Amino acid sequence: MSTAKALRFELALLFVSLLLATGVCAQEREEPGKPIGKVSVVRNLILMELDEGALGRENLFDLGQHSLRFTPAREGYRVENLPLQWDADFGQKITEPRVALHNFSFPFSGKNWDAFTVGVAGSIRFGEPDNAPGFGFGGGPSRDQGGVSIGRFDPLSEAAGNLVNTVPAICVFFKPRMSGDRHVKELPDRVVVTWDVTEPYGNIQDFTWTKTINLFQAVLHKDGAIEFSYHQLAAKDAIVGLYPLIPEQAEKTLSTLSASKHSSAAAHLDVRKLEFSVVGDFLLKATFETAGPVLPAGDAGVAGIGYRVYFYSHAPANESAGTPAPADAVWTIRGFAPRNRAGAPTRYFAFGEGVSRTAKTSGNTISVQGVLPAALRSAKQIYISAEASTAGSEEPVAQIAAKPVTLNGIHNPEVHLSSLKPQDGPFPLFYESFHYYALPNPRDLSCTVIKSLGDKFDFLPYYSDFRVDNQEAGTPSNGPLGAVGDAVTGIGAKQHGLDSYCTPGRFQWGFVQPVYVGSNQMQERPPADAPVGTDHDITFYQQQLAEISADGKMPPYMYAMSQIAHEMGHRWAAFVSAKVGDETIPLGPVHWARGLQARVAFPYRRPTEASIMGGGVWQNNLDGTYTQLDDDYYVPATGWSYLDLYLMGLVSAAEVPDFTILRNLAPAGKDSNGHPIFKADRTKVTIKDVIAAEGPRLPGVDKSQREFNTGIVIVVQHGEKPSPELIERAEAIRKQWIDYFSITTGHRASMTANPR
Repeated sequence: MSTAKALRFELALLFVSLLLATGVCAQEREEPGKPIGKVSVVRNLILMELDEGALGRENLFDLGQHSLRFTPAREGYRVENLPLQWDADFGQKITEPRVALHNFSFPFSGKNWDAFTVGVAGSIRFGEPDNAPGFGFGGGPSRDQGGVSIGRFDPLSEAAGNLVNTVPAICVFFKPRMSGDRHVKELPDRVVVTWDVTEPYGNIQDFTWTKTINLFQAVLHKDGAIEFSYHQLAAKDAIVGLYPLIPEQAEKTLSTLSASKHSSAAAHLDVRKLEFSVVGDFLLKATFETAGPVLPAGDAGVAGIGYRVYFYSHAPANESAGTPAPADAVWTIRGFAPRNRAGAPTRYFAFGEGVSRTAKTSGNTISVQGVLPAALRSAKQIYISAEASTAGSEEPVAQIAAKPVTLNGIHNPEVHLSSLKPQDGPFPLFYESFHYYALPNPRDLSCTVIKSLGDKFDFLPYYSDFRVDNQEAGTPSNGPLGAVGDAVTGIGAKQHGLDSYCTPGRFQWGFVQPVYVGSNQMQERPPADAPVGTDHDITFYQQQLAEISADGKMPPYMYAMSQIAHEMGHRWAAFVSAKVGDETIPLGPVHWARGLQARVAFPYRRPTEASIMGGGVWQNNLDGTYTQLDDDYYVPATGWSYLDLYLMGLVSAAEVPDFTILRNLAPAGKDSNGHPIFKADRTKVTIKDVIAAEGPRLPGVDKSQREFNTGIVIVVQHGEKPSPELIERAEAIRKQWIDYFSITTGHRASMTANPR
């Protein structure tokens, strides 16, 4: 599968996760998976050797000990790659992002700026804060106060294009999640900004146990010239570039496509025209025109509706009603409303390769714009179709059939900085994304395994010798919710898309991408010299866990168990609500709400544990306050609550004790043991309330599946052999997972990990 398709799928997948988190039921069309490698069995593991180029190529940072100089020209910037120019006098350390200029105004993006903000993660932003909607699993964007922002799981190879024309910005070495110090020194003719930062470390989502050194610098000159200098970089992936805004008047109409027939859909979904224009030679703008006014953000009817543009490099051969041709790229505008935030307004959100997250409405139109998807950049003519859909359905209610569009006057802003010469350009805006291998399509991964070994795996986690283009070492998860026996109902999520995962019915859930062997979560234990982190890091619990272990050591692979148990737990949780009186209360979504009483029935290692899926263990202080004895984060690894076990089909409704949910949490100090105390509104919940909202869990406890099988998959690039470390660690995780599942289900279910 091409890199572009893999990235498109990943964005669509994560957006569906976000929709689930916000109560919108509509799903995106699922592109069927296909095998992308060959499979064999090594010991008790499944070995997947990827086809050549299956995940594209890496493009790792290659500007260390170099400086880039950007010199203003008539229509942009000329670029020079120079030996390192470094100012060792960093000036003043800053603790707030805003920097005011006193000696001059800096010209950028058509304006002269007297101030700017500096993000910790390596970017500079001009003007108002970036308020573009965030994107990412669990609804959280990757925010950097003072800098630019991208979605939590946005691959850098894609995010670099998504930033175009969103906010005036300079990305010196933009890598999300970095932390450390920023320094600023203003001189009469220039201002020097220096970053001394580290990649994240110590957490389950990190690639290192200790700080790393990343020392780089930007110089903004009075005459508009800009220099980037890279003294020492441990990180190898980041976005580097200049992002001035494109003037609004720089828009040229490219083509207008019309619907061949009118739709019976509501006027705001009855798409009559689709207009394409080129903005500033770099952006493709798509504008839907409907029969009536498009619903504005804030309208309750926005939630779940969708508008889609399909791009094809060639005429789609098999386009017919209900059987859309596979597209090379898709841009989707989706409306959603946060379900777990009272009073939060509905809004539109755009996703797809190269498209900006923001959709704009005006009268009878709604539009998005973005960089032309990579698969189409060499084409002179492409084919485009469009459609609209209602909430709760992926079937179109209005369509424009695929028609040819000639591409004129649109250019690719992505460059290779190390190879540019002063005579190249000038470039009005430009960027380079340094990144690891592309994210795979998880449907391709499951199809590769199932087509070779058969449909005999309930779960498929993946581990690899290589990194993928994700800022976190962990992985989301997804799957068709298959089953041995009847489909599971009453859990707030429905079985779907079995064919697209190549499963006749059994495969249930799996990792979205492989976990890198060098990441923290694939280590048996932290190294002896690892610094003690926060209470979300396993190092915080090292002494406590060692004391309760027979061998005096922290139990092995605690991070790995946290990841695999939490992600496979999403097969059943946490999507249910409870109907209490006349009110329907979400207990999640996606992860159990922090205030949910979710004490573990059969603890994994500690006597008091909150569910691996979230929630907490709460002590009622009988004075309107509540003490949190264990929090909603899944480190260290914990077991399942009674509610989890009910949804898994392992306990009956009668066995689930009444529980509570605390809302409107307000901090009220800490107890003598350091546990946080909150004021909150307490609501009693029973399993009958959950059943009233979702229906009974079927099959019931007397007929539910009790025996599960996991295929532990190790993934290597084409022509490579798995390293001894990958085999050893994957095999150890396999054994630990079998043991974990038995303990935390109270021996009411069993797990095997048999590849044969």
